[in-house]
Amino acid sequence: MFEWMTGVIEQGGYPGIALLMLVENVFPPIPSELIMPMAGFQAARGELHVVPVILAGSLGSWAGAVLWYWVGRRIGTDGLKRLAARHGRWLTLSPGEVDTARGWFRRHCGKAVFLGRLVPSVRTLISVPAGMAPMALPAFLLYSAAGTLLWTAALGGAGYALEARFQEVAGWVDPVSNVVVGALVLGYLYRVLTFRSRAAR
Repeated sequence: MFEWMTGVIEQGGYPGIALLMLVENVFPPIPSELIMPMAGFQAARGELHVVPVILAGSLGSWAGAVLWYWVGRRIGTDGLKRLAARHGRWLTLSPGEVDTARGWFRRHCGKAVFLGRLVPSVRTLISVPAGMAPMALPAFLLYSAAGTLLWTAALGGAGYALEARFQEVAGWVDPVSNVVVGALVLGYLYRVLTFRSRAAR
């Protein structure tokens, strides 16, 4: 995968970076933590310019976030409540909890989207509840763009500054990603195991 991503960046330039970041949002195993530092490294070598690299990466990532927003919008709160009524244990949600979660998200949607776009693993999924809420599209676009630009600028800038040692960025971010994923899995398992008692309350 590493060689494939390198080839896409070298041959595709800025559109290739945008495409990789779009795919990263749709298919999370392709890591932005490696794509953007690699693109920043290419800019440090003089083959690209760092500002367009960051803008291209941000645009691709932002487009992926908008795609997931529309998925959430399509499902909607009512659709999720129907799924919760049938498959609540595995979704770890009861119909009542869907309403509670929707109320919380509508109160904190701007902060949730902005900060969510800065957290590994969460950044891909935060757009779905935004669409379900539904969060107003202009506000979603603004907060999502701000978080996305900050994330890609940090990773691309780190790759540009570290040059040949750009893989150190991924080496630093990967453990953080693993901790986040581990915490999400443990949280999910806890909610599955305690679902019946929560639903009864």
